[in-house]
Amino acid sequence: MKCSVIVPVYNMAGDGKLEYCLNSLIHQTLKDLEIIAVDDASTDNSLEILRRYEFDYPERFKVIHYSQNKRQGGAKNEGLKIASGEWIGFIDSDDWVTPDFYEKLIGKAEETGADVVGCDYNLVSEHTMEVGTIIRNNTDEQTGPCTLEQHKKLAMRPGSMVIKVYRHSMIQEHGLNFPEGIFYEDNCAGTVWMLYCKRFEKINEPMYYYYQHNVSTVHYISEAKCRDRMKSCELLVMECASRDFLKEYRAEIEFRFAELYYITTLFSYMSGVKHRKLSFLAELRDGMKKYFPDFQKNEYYQEKIGAEEKKLAALHMKSNLGFYLYYVALNTARKWKKKLRGK
Repeated sequence: MKCSVIVPVYNMAGDGKLEYCLNSLIHQTLKDLEIIAVDDASTDNSLEILRRYEFDYPERFKVIHYSQNKRQGGAKNEGLKIASGEWIGFIDSDDWVTPDFYEKLIGKAEETGADVVGCDYNLVSEHTMEVGTIIRNNTDEQTGPCTLEQHKKLAMRPGSMVIKVYRHSMIQEHGLNFPEGIFYEDNCAGTVWMLYCKRFEKINEPMYYYYQHNVSTVHYISEAKCRDRMKSCELLVMECASRDFLKEYRAEIEFRFAELYYITTLFSYMSGVKHRKLSFLAELRDGMKKYFPDFQKNEYYQEKIGAEEKKLAALHMKSNLGFYLYYVALNTARKWKKKLRGK
């Protein structure tokens, strides 16, 4: 088998979302491809839809079902257990890809000898093959044989995992998998997997369609989801420590941790969670101090984090209450200015 595509599925039956995703896989120009759909304890009729595809395409379509929700990381791990392809791909069950997606990615891999090949993606709000807002994922500077410098760039910016194919032997050789039971599992896996890549290549085409809709799990913020992001970053540090990556890539992993665990969580929590707690902000600050107490001196942090974010983060590290009051006052002032400009 040339390629195995793993599709985690949870309650995607509505509005034809799941069928649109699966049809884009069934009609791939790469015919030597198996589709492994993992029903992650769906409570709608997603499993019924999957069984129908399994019946219609028995040689190419496999369904795994279990009754305990493991989130996407657990579903991907289950798919990896039975995958037989030389190459492994992942796709979110409400997204879709161009008909030649896997043929082009694997063709590039075989042409160059790469272990991982990616592309760009585009954002759309309806089911269409028309290209939407293009998002460049990974850069040309990250491609080629993975020297120490290339790995440093990939550790900080591994890029999305669903727009890539991975050599199966690399995954097996290094025992690679995903955290289970949390959101943001790719925040951990993405960096670890790329540090084992010997050659990375990309195709500068937006061949993956990322569907934006109201019920998407990335469109709302909760304290629980913030905690999941924090947990995924803690697991990243533990994984990198156990695999002896921290010594070689400490500055890069410190930056990745500071950006995701701290900066992203701090400002998404303050802007997106209605009932904010000082205790959560204190926990976030203490966690940052525990893992990387000197992160503000990190060269990448100084270079890549915006001036205002650095200023507010520095205030938070000094005073939890002081940061909270200043942030609320700043936000209120901005809202009033916007309101006055609108009159």
